[in-house]
Amino acid sequence: MEEKFYILAAFEFAADVQILKGKLESEGIPVFLKDENTLNSDPLISHAIGGVKLQVYAKDKDRALEIYNEVRAYAIDDQGNPIVCPNCKARKSEAYYGRKTIFYKLFPFFEEKKYKCLNCGIITKPDKHA
Repeated sequence: MEEKFYILAAFEFAADVQILKGKLESEGIPVFLKDENTLNSDPLISHAIGGVKLQVYAKDKDRALEIYNEVRAYAIDDQGNPIVCPNCKARKSEAYYGRKTIFYKLFPFFEEKKYKCLNCGIITKPDKHA
């Protein structure tokens, strides 16, 4: 029987995925980590291969997303307040990096920080005056 997988999230470092992996497994959802061993042997290639991919069976996708949304950390500003989406006013944003050019793929730390609202999907730059 062929099983289909769903990539729930990708993490820059193998250690970053462990809390979510433990939570999902404690809820009875099998978890698979793609590229974990590759990054454990050479963490500097994380951006090149897209990080560690946390996969679940496609049949477990909805429940896994529900659990992930309960425990995920959302972006905060320098004062510790959640980033507020200027479009829908949601407080559920994550750091976003487009990495559209070869330069930013090779040197991602030079790319300007942006945030992606997980509610409406809009991508914004941080407000420098807040």
